[in-house]
Amino acid sequence: MELHPEDPVQWASLHFAEAELGDARRVKRAEGMAAAMLRAPGESLPRLFVHPREVKAAYRFLDNPHVDPEGLQAGHRQRVREAMQAPGTYLLIEDSSEFSYSGRQPVGGLGFIGNAREGLQGFVLHSVLAVRWWGKTDTGKRKRPGVEVLGVAGQSYRVRREKRGRGKESSTRRKHRPRESEGWIHSGDRLGSPPPDPRVRWVRVADRGADLYELLARCRELGQGFVIRAAQDRGLVDPRGGKGVGRLFPALRAEASRGSFELGLRGRGSRPARVARLQVSALRVHLVAPQRPGHARGGLSPVACTALRVWEESPPEGVGVEPLEWVLLTDQGVGSFAQAEEVVQQYATRWLIEEFHKALKTGLGAERLQLERAERIFAAVALMSVVATRLLALREWVRLIPEAPAEHGGLAAPELEVLRGYTHQPLRTVGEVALALGRLGGHQGRKGDGMPGWLTLWRGMARLQTLVEGVRLARKIKTYG
Repeated sequence: MELHPEDPVQWASLHFAEAELGDARRVKRAEGMAAAMLRAPGESLPRLFVHPREVKAAYRFLDNPHVDPEGLQAGHRQRVREAMQAPGTYLLIEDSSEFSYSGRQPVGGLGFIGNAREGLQGFVLHSVLAVRWWGKTDTGKRKRPGVEVLGVAGQSYRVRREKRGRGKESSTRRKHRPRESEGWIHSGDRLGSPPPDPRVRWVRVADRGADLYELLARCRELGQGFVIRAAQDRGLVDPRGGKGVGRLFPALRAEASRGSFELGLRGRGSRPARVARLQVSALRVHLVAPQRPGHARGGLSPVACTALRVWEESPPEGVGVEPLEWVLLTDQGVGSFAQAEEVVQQYATRWLIEEFHKALKTGLGAERLQLERAERIFAAVALMSVVATRLLALREWVRLIPEAPAEHGGLAAPELEVLRGYTHQPLRTVGEVALALGRLGGHQGRKGDGMPGWLTLWRGMARLQTLVEGVRLARKIKTYG
């Protein structure tokens, strides 16, 4: 089943025709708005539509109490889940991100964000992005393998009603207040168990926020795999006698490297992008259960898993360069260096969820929405989230099959025709289409520049849509002139 057909109208119908909105007319409106967002990513609602009546209809749609994120994404998530039944490995990459609507009039239904300073308002979005892992490592270019983006497997919105206090919190209050860490547990429960087919593997991939005993134990219960970066230097236990055998971090640092490989690291803030040579060690461990209400430390079952240490022995000298060290926890057995490298590459795919949230904020303009109530914003973000997966899919498709025919590059036939005409090039492959779109978006295309990133491709897509509309209008003028 193809989840990302080239034509925007067909794509919108595929992902929203089964939306659960209580009325077929609302479903059609959802399809129309999604197609419009795809044609003109980042445009405000008033600029998405030509006629004022369509703009008013869009606002009425978002204001309808029957239109909510769960209903909007119901059909899309079902298609994603159906795709994940086929034999293969699927990564469920998740993270939380704050969405800010600060510096404007108070929006009803939003809560505190950041340090809860006066005027800061927004919500926390927890997203689970489903991708298919093909495991094709491009060792020559030292980049993580491309993946096939399937879509949004789960999403939830959290509004902080109370400020995060800086003073000491009583134990009673701490026990009864909602914990944001519970979002990780609930997202796994909503995903449920993979089909009882040993050829199907679901792997949850997350950063240190997911290093929770309850999450690791629940993954085991549900049959979900995991690759999670450790935040806690947990105690280790010998399962045969229940005796403590040290702590996680020192035990891993005592293990010898099983080998090394190179991995491209993204630039972040003042840290430049670079290629790191990484060493990998692995150790089978049993993690001690922490103290929990009614249970002393070690009173619950330990979590059996493999721990990996990933580190740089000789980081380059320079300002802003810090030696990398990750400790990863996985349910997988690691008997060879190749298996260890694959786990690390799967964790490196986690950066996609950060790009997804950035795509929502920067590319589609989710934080620029001028809506007066939180419910309206949530509905709009739910629509945008599905659109964002289609645009991320194009970038990953370039990584995965750059030599595939251009017709598989995510563009509709009229878009490809206009792009070929504008660039005066035949554009035979997916890689060539990506480079042409990148040039439209400002990518220089020099020998050392590599492939354009998702934001550059996004800008190129937006400009291409303007060119396509111009060609359509010119043909209409010629027909009726």
